[in-house]
Amino acid sequence: MKQGMKVLRLVPPLLLTPLAAALVRTLRTPALHSEYQPHENEERAKFLAEKLSRMVQCDTTSHANTPEVEKFLAFHKTLEALFPLVHEKLERTVIDGNLLYCWKGKSREKPILLMSHQDVVPAEGVWEHAPFSGEIADGKVWGRGAADTKSSLMAFFQAVEELLAEGYTPACDVYLASSCTEEWAGDGAPKLVAELQRRGVELFLVCDEGGGIISEPIGGIPGNFAMVGVFEKGKADVKFTARSSGGHASTPPKHSPIARLAAFVDDVETHSPFRRKLLPEVSAMFARLAPYAPFGLRLVMGNLWLFGPLMKQVLPAISAQAGAMLQTTVAFTMQSGSDAYNVLPQEATLGANLRFIPHQGERESLQIMEKLAEKHGLTMEVVHTNDYTPPVEIDGAAFRQVERVISETFPGLPISPYVMTGATDAQFYQPVCPSCIRFAPVIYGPEQMKGMHGLNENIEYNCLPGAVRFYQNLIRAQEQPRN
Repeated sequence: MKQGMKVLRLVPPLLLTPLAAALVRTLRTPALHSEYQPHENEERAKFLAEKLSRMVQCDTTSHANTPEVEKFLAFHKTLEALFPLVHEKLERTVIDGNLLYCWKGKSREKPILLMSHQDVVPAEGVWEHAPFSGEIADGKVWGRGAADTKSSLMAFFQAVEELLAEGYTPACDVYLASSCTEEWAGDGAPKLVAELQRRGVELFLVCDEGGGIISEPIGGIPGNFAMVGVFEKGKADVKFTARSSGGHASTPPKHSPIARLAAFVDDVETHSPFRRKLLPEVSAMFARLAPYAPFGLRLVMGNLWLFGPLMKQVLPAISAQAGAMLQTTVAFTMQSGSDAYNVLPQEATLGANLRFIPHQGERESLQIMEKLAEKHGLTMEVVHTNDYTPPVEIDGAAFRQVERVISETFPGLPISPYVMTGATDAQFYQPVCPSCIRFAPVIYGPEQMKGMHGLNENIEYNCLPGAVRFYQNLIRAQEQPRN
């Protein structure tokens, strides 16, 4: 490698090609390794695992547009038993099962809000450990909600519980919030936000789920990384319909409803109608992760000024997750047609889920899809839609403060901004907070990522003490000057 550097230094500047310049830059960039692993007191970790276990044992499955308040009121009883000081000292407001706590600080200025949802998705299939057993085995807490997201819910309740036991008073007001409709983007969080607006509360910082301590955030980059979500893509559910006069399948016409839908799907998936762009937040993510990548990947990710166009082309093929950070996406998810094999449908429908990116948001993306639908003789109905959330300033005071707290809590853990391709309750808090940051301070390895919304959900309990410390440090950080 040193010889290569000597050769490149001998090349006249006018002959130093962009590729050579990128190579020199990469060779001069030290290769780094993420070696962060939690090393916690086993007794402490098991103590927290027991609390999480009891929370998981409460079945808080939510179903879209189905009021289930009594289920969540029962869960609140468990929270009261596990965190008695929180419920004795903090002002609690319950709105249709949704929770809002206010911990009065020394100042009303620039309050913060910690949040994580109560509800979980249905637990289907055959599990290794019963989904609501909360079983503690093999260094993990098992069950629906252990990772998504009762672990972070437990952690900030416990953080406040212990600070109260110390007699601590925060520098500013601290709010705790937890909706019971997050899993279906229901009205729980909007009700809590409406209550904050009624009180005239404007938040300095919201810390919700979304990002986390992710193992191997991009294929080929090993180790744990703090991936801090800075905005969410928008979302729409859209229905496409093809109509005809129907008929018998023995004499099929050209361009039947299902054939038109199929041609439409093929057109969209073969020739994506959406532009790819490296947003500043995505470019920052690649720049921060580049030193931890193998040389070839480090060369490309660390020199987007040269390889940006290549990255935009190849990234979706390498990683669906990373590719979704570059453009609006559309996934076809539902379909219906005739009720009989030998009958042509008079009407066939197709459902799709779109996720909007800032450079081609809700309005433009929907217009593109409508024009394509018309081209194939289809009509389009928007069932639900909301646009992307404004990005958090990655050079702003709130993001920098979260960075400092992560570094303090998890020494040696690399930190990177991250684009949320999914949806969280944080999207609803934009009217009361410009800095809604998505970061759950627990470790999500491949097994945990697979288990969320899937079988055998679990969380390794050795990461729980660090999660509690993170929230304590974030609360204490409000004492420091913000710049």
